[in-house]
Amino acid sequence: MKPIAICAIALAALPVLGAPAANYDESKVPDAPLPDALAVPDGSFKASGAIEWESRVRPKIAEFFESEVYGRRPPRPKRQIFEIVESSDNALGGKALRRQIKITVADARGEKSFIMLLYLPKSPDPAPVFVGLNFMGNHATAGDPEIIMPEWVRNTSLGGIKISGNRPTEKYRGLQSRRWPYEKIISRGFGAATIYYCDIYPDLEKADGAPQSVYSIFKEPMNGAIAAWSWGLSRALDALETVPQADAKRVVAVGHSRLGKTALHAAAFDRRFAGAVSNDSGCMGAALSRRQFGETVEAITRQFPFWFSPNLRKWAGREAEMPADQHQMLALVAPRPLYVASASEDLWADPRGEFLSLAEASKVYALFGAKNLPSEENFAIEKPFIGDVGYHMRKGKHDMVEYDWENFCDFFSKALPQTR
Repeated sequence: MKPIAICAIALAALPVLGAPAANYDESKVPDAPLPDALAVPDGSFKASGAIEWESRVRPKIAEFFESEVYGRRPPRPKRQIFEIVESSDNALGGKALRRQIKITVADARGEKSFIMLLYLPKSPDPAPVFVGLNFMGNHATAGDPEIIMPEWVRNTSLGGIKISGNRPTEKYRGLQSRRWPYEKIISRGFGAATIYYCDIYPDLEKADGAPQSVYSIFKEPMNGAIAAWSWGLSRALDALETVPQADAKRVVAVGHSRLGKTALHAAAFDRRFAGAVSNDSGCMGAALSRRQFGETVEAITRQFPFWFSPNLRKWAGREAEMPADQHQMLALVAPRPLYVASASEDLWADPRGEFLSLAEASKVYALFGAKNLPSEENFAIEKPFIGDVGYHMRKGKHDMVEYDWENFCDFFSKALPQTR
């Protein structure tokens, strides 16, 4: 397949001590054949139809990703409590309902709580909902003064404001609202729910946050932040099942960057999700690992080892030997609607690798009867493909903005089944 030229400026590689320099040259992409999306990881069996893929191939692919990449998700907790701690029927200037739900999970070794912020359209019918985690706290997703702030946030800089001492401030409200355009989402007939990801598993980066995470409530030892964050999205879905104004059968997992990996994981391993959006998720998200373009297994396991199973490290520099690649992870969402989004300047996340991964995963969708699937011509800047799966490449850098959401809404307005 002839490489497609993209008019983009390569983002500087994230500094990863000891990792090889990132490759941004298509001519240097290894010529490594992809595992067949229709076959089990060892290639010993290939499905010829949807039933064979479901019964014989899918379990083997899921087993590989649990064992070698992400680790196993925690079990459903023995006890859960959902408490509405704040609500308004006149939010967003009277356009929406707002609910803030405290989710308490408990198991053998204690309990943990986190708050889900939920906006819903005013409608006589239950609304489909996008649910995802956020990076800076629920209060950073909108300027609404009623949004409850978390007790602890990562130390970082955003919008010219430096957070230190792990304490949120009032000045921080709404600083990531571009990633959560609630009024636009509501106007399209969808609800939107979010939880601060560090309330589930603190993303300490230089140390393992597992002792402070939801893993601490379980008796069995566990690892892998992405699996924990994914588990948190499932608990959000549990909570949405208790909200009459939300259509829990039409909940879509959505996320950006590491949380795009998380949304993909949640939909792959919890089939109650009606679909998934994986935005700029890159390495170990939507992008093909074998390309070794931008971020690699070597880079990601050096910088963020706690996100994954310890087994992933052994594949660093050996991507061509891995018995499965990320197109098979995408295929675990099939036959439910799947949307992958890229950004033209986000070369660290490998936009072309994300697109090719979706195209390969589409072979599994075809087993289920999908016909409107992406082809080479759909890899183009800001020419969205809205078919049986969806894709777009936004002009710009690593982010999630209103343009992305417009396309997510366009796709899922058509793709989600009507339940009323």
